[in-house]
Amino acid sequence: MDFKAFITGCADKALTDAERELFARERPCGLILFARNVESPEQIRKLVASFKEAVGTDEVLTLIDQEGGRVQRLRPPNWLSMPPARCFGDLYASDPAGAKRAAFACARLIAAELYDLGLNTNCTPLIDVPQEGAHDIIGDRAFSTDPEVVIALGRAVMDGTLAGGVLPVIKHVPGHGRAMADSHRSLPRIDACKEDLEKVDFLPFQALHNAPLAMTAHVVLPAFDERPATVSPVIMREVIRGQMGLTGLVMSDDIGMKALGGPIGERAAKVLEAGCDVVLHCSGEFSEMVDVAGATPRLDGKAAERFAAARAYLHDPEPFDAAEALALVREAATTRLASLGADPTEQP
Repeated sequence: MDFKAFITGCADKALTDAERELFARERPCGLILFARNVESPEQIRKLVASFKEAVGTDEVLTLIDQEGGRVQRLRPPNWLSMPPARCFGDLYASDPAGAKRAAFACARLIAAELYDLGLNTNCTPLIDVPQEGAHDIIGDRAFSTDPEVVIALGRAVMDGTLAGGVLPVIKHVPGHGRAMADSHRSLPRIDACKEDLEKVDFLPFQALHNAPLAMTAHVVLPAFDERPATVSPVIMREVIRGQMGLTGLVMSDDIGMKALGGPIGERAAKVLEAGCDVVLHCSGEFSEMVDVAGATPRLDGKAAERFAAARAYLHDPEPFDAAEALALVREAATTRLASLGADPTEQP
């Protein structure tokens, strides 16, 4: 395994010659896709295959954000539309066991679609715990405001994703739920005390500490450090690895977000210096990709071990009844719509 410690985006629905040359030379450890990269199943399979061909191996991560609700890059008519995570939290209030079954089923259905495309990693579950008055960037993407519900449903999504032969990514560690701003646009500052963070925000990450992959939050937690969590050695080492006990590979959230400042190459270097294993760069802007590659070292040491350990979770999908799984998801979506006073026949 001879990769560099960054996951890259690409500009369009097929790799350019320049991208192929860059990937062949720099060998990023993963490729992440967005809506701009999506047209049809066959097109995605070709795109993923061309990335692997350029890097020279199948032993890479191929990622997408397919949470359901607002965040799903794959949409009808080629792929299922899935409900937001909150629908499973709503069902949990009256039927905890049914909610866990439905969340597992949703994750299993999504994993089947990703596996068919050659995508082996889904950036889900989101296990942030939203607080009243926080920015809606999290909103109904979260299962619940109750950390115990988040833990139960987050674990169900992890298990359903893994059962489908796809890796889950818990996010956004150490917690984005209290943020009053969208880190895509500015740097959120969370002025909660250590005790409140430990009693609420940190709990889901502690409970799912053995997840194969995790993604950071670009947030400042002054109770621990004045630097954004993604570039904070204190938070990475003392909180995420220490107090929370995360054992898997930790990637940054997209370093192109406005929450982080400075040249893109410097951002990449600071992320790795803080203790993240891998840098995530999503924009597909070629000049930035070059700078990130230039600032990123080879994936080695503990980071390489965690990368290999994450990939070791991959296996052929376990058998499942897709029709039964879809029925469970639709029931959960109906419960959500009814709770909002919407027409329950208008299911996702």
